[in-house]
Amino acid sequence: MQTTAFVATIFDGKSNPNKVTVAFTMALNALKKGHSATIILMVEAVELGKPGATDGIDIGAPFEPVSDLLEKYRAAGGKIAICGACMKHNGMSAEEMDPAYEIITAPDVIDLLMNAEGSLQIT
Repeated sequence: MQTTAFVATIFDGKSNPNKVTVAFTMALNALKKGHSATIILMVEAVELGKPGATDGIDIGAPFEPVSDLLEKYRAAGGKIAICGACMKHNGMSAEEMDPAYEIITAPDVIDLLMNAEGSLQIT
């Protein structure tokens, strides 16, 4: 996986829409400021790697719905990475994930974090 300037790591999925919303909001803002960005989906957040998984996640104003944030994020060049071990641990397969997202390993996570200029860990 290619390194990026900003990395947001999300550990919660649909069960915590506040954390998901904040992560996508910050990653989109990193792109708007001219930085490259990657969101890493780990632990329960791997469920967000499925197509349409962010539909309906909306905590209300002043935040945008996550599906809108995701669309803008991807259109601006933002990347999504899925922890492969977390995916398998949660009983999911690569075939269930959005093919535009990259499934990565633990060493990839370390490389992304160590080479980022800034990161946000949402645990």
